[in-house]
Amino acid sequence: MVESPVRVLHVIKSLSLGGTEKVMQLFVANLDPARFAPAVYSRVNGVRASQIRAAGVDTFIGADLLGVIERFRPQIVHVHRAGWPEPDLLMPIKRARVPVVVETNVFGRHDPSPQAKIIDHTLFVSRFCLDRFFATTPVAPAPARYSYLYNPVDTDLFAKAAAPDRDFSRPVAGRVSRPDPGKWSRLALDFLPLLVREVPDFRYLIIGGIPEARDFVREHGLRGHVLFRDQVKTDAEIAAFLNGVSVLAHANDTGESFGLAIAEAMACGLPVVTHPSEGLRDNAQLELVEHGVTGLVADSAEGYAMALKYLFSHPEEARRMGMAGREKAARLFRMQDIARKLEAVYLELLRRKGIVQ
Repeated sequence: MVESPVRVLHVIKSLSLGGTEKVMQLFVANLDPARFAPAVYSRVNGVRASQIRAAGVDTFIGADLLGVIERFRPQIVHVHRAGWPEPDLLMPIKRARVPVVVETNVFGRHDPSPQAKIIDHTLFVSRFCLDRFFATTPVAPAPARYSYLYNPVDTDLFAKAAAPDRDFSRPVAGRVSRPDPGKWSRLALDFLPLLVREVPDFRYLIIGGIPEARDFVREHGLRGHVLFRDQVKTDAEIAAFLNGVSVLAHANDTGESFGLAIAEAMACGLPVVTHPSEGLRDNAQLELVEHGVTGLVADSAEGYAMALKYLFSHPEEARRMGMAGREKAARLFRMQDIARKLEAVYLELLRRKGIVQ
C-alpha cells in the first residue's frame, strides 16, 4: 500500500501562458496537500514556472523525463497533451513502469499507438469532446476509461473582482486570446464596420492582437474604436481587463475544446457573444454559451454585430445573461470543486490497481 500523500507528477510540454498550461497550474495548486504531493515536469521553461513554485509545487524543467520519474517516484503521472500520438512523451513513462497514468486530452484526438496503452484514464475537457471522440473513432464508450472533466477556473476570484455596478449599456466589448492567428476568425473583424455604423461610440478592447487585425483596423479607419492591449499574466489582470467591458466578443474559426476565456468572462458576470464552428471542428463554446441564456450565438458578421447591439441596447437582458453565466461557471468550473473530482479519479484508479484501499 502506498503511503500518503500520493506523489503526482504532471507532465506538460511547456510552461507558457497558454490555456493548457494554466489548467495544469490550477490543478496542482488545488490538490489536497494532505492527500497528494504534486510536482510538474516540462521540457520548456516559461512564466508559469515561477507561479507554480510560488504555490509550493516543485518544477523540473528541461531535464530527462525518465530521470525525473526515477527521482520523484510518482505513483501517478498526469499528462496534459493534444491527444495525438507522442511516443517520445509516453515512452519514458512506460519504461519507468508508473503505476497509474492519466491524461488530459485537450483536443479530443485519438491516439491508437502502442505507447498509448499505458494510459489508464483519459479526461476530455468538455462533454462535446467526449461525444465527438466516440462518434468519430472505433472506441466504445467506457466510463471507467474515458470521461470528461471541465477545466478549472478561479471563479471565486473573478466573482469577487467583478464590478458590482457594471453599466451594461456601455458599448464596450472585449476579446482575450493568445496573439496566434489560429485563435482568430475573420468574424472577429468583419462585424466591426457594421456595428460602428449602428453604434458610433462602440469600443473594442483586444488582448492578443495579430498583424491581420491591426491591418484591418488601420485600413478601415477604425483606430478610434479599437484598442490593442498587452498580454496579461495573472487572473487578477484578466479580471481587471474584463471589468472594463460590457460583453466578451469571442470568435475563433477552429472553435474551442473548452473555452477558458469564455468561462472566465462568465465567472465575471459578462454575457458572451460567440459563433458555431463548421463540421467536426471544436464546438464546446456552444456548451458554455447557451443562446439567450448566458449569451448570444451568431453565424454571420451581420448577426454578430446585431447581437452586440442588442446587448448594449438591452442592458437588463445583458445583466440577466451575465448573472446566469456567473452562476453556471461557479456551479460547473469552480477550481476547488474540479480538483476534488480529479482527486476522486486518482483515488479510484489507485484502488483499482490495489495501491490504496
